[in-house]
This record gives sequence, C-alpha cells and structure tokens, in this order.
Amino acid sequence: MFVLPLDEIRTLLGEHDDPHHRERPRDFDPETAVRRFDLLTGELRRRFGPSTRAGLYQDSSACGRFSVPADGTGPVGGLWVELSNFGGFVTAGTGAHWTADSAAGLSGEFVTWLDEVCTAAGCVFVPLDVLLEPYDGPTRTLVDEDRIFVETLAALGHDGEDGEDEDGEDEDGEDGDMRAVWADRYFDYV
Repeated sequence: MFVLPLDEIRTLLGEHDDPHHRERPRDFDPETAVRRFDLLTGELRRRFGPSTRAGLYQDSSACGRFSVPADGTGPVGGLWVELSNFGGFVTAGTGAHWTADSAAGLSGEFVTWLDEVCTAAGCVFVPLDVLLEPYDGPTRTLVDEDRIFVETLAALGHDGEDGEDEDGEDEDGEDGDMRAVWADRYFDYV
C-alpha cells in the first residue's frame, strides 16, 4: 500500500532527529517547505473543494496543516493533514489530533492517494500509527518538559491529581500522556 516500507520510514524518522535543531533541521529551506505545502494543499483542495482550510505554523516542528471540517466534503469527523519541517514528513488523520481512532478513520483508498501525492511533492507519508509509537530519540519534547515539571512537583510533595499517583502514573500504572511519541517530535510546538 505504501511506497516506502514501514521499517524504512522508521529509519528515516531516526535519521532526521537532531537534538540541536528542534523546530527545523539545520539545512531547512523555507522555500522548499512552502512549495511542498502548496503542492499538497492544491491537490487536497482539488479533492475536497472550497470548504478546506490551510495554514502554516510558527514555533513548531510542523510546517503547516490542511483541514476539511466535519461538515465539509471529507470523512466523517473531519480530516487533517500535516507537513513537518523535517524530512518532508506528512501525516493525516480524522477527528481528534494524534489518536489511534484518528488513524483508523482514513480509508485505504485515501491513504494510497495521499501517499502518491506526497511522493510527487517530494514528501514521505508517515502513517499516524507509526508516529504514535513511543519516541526514543535524543530530542527533548514538550511532553518531556511536562513530565519533568510533574516530577519536580512530586519531589516537592505534590500528591498528584486527576487519577494520577505520586509517580505521575495513572491509577492503572500507565504513564498516560507523559510518554512522548514520534508525533511529538515532528508535528508539535517547540
């Protein structure tokens, strides 16, 4: 279904990770990024029509976002597509941002089409499922900063709230939202 095998995509994610450049890579070319975004946006607008929205980000490792509202011509729950500043990575989902349900809401036909559009634009489509895998790279994310803050509060005697114990874990022992995923590295604010 994808042009690149998933293991190769995972390798690319690791190769583009640079802890010294959180927002954009050292060799970032803004003209290339905007050209890629414009190509993707043009194809998405041809497919989904005028109800779509597109915009560029600042202070983020994501370059821009394209969306089709839930009441537009896209999938039920709406559609979003994002382009990263790194590696020309593109991901997509429906409904809420970065959830397993978001990834499941895309049809195979749309994913194949988007993968082809990405390849033509010089981008790499990265399935959201891959981006939701635990992040094990060297770059600090906002999730890491949040976790450090929670750990500092716990060290100062804060007893935890909202179903978390003193260790910042949910009552069932899971880390909850305190564990970074690859989407946090390449598609989040910095």
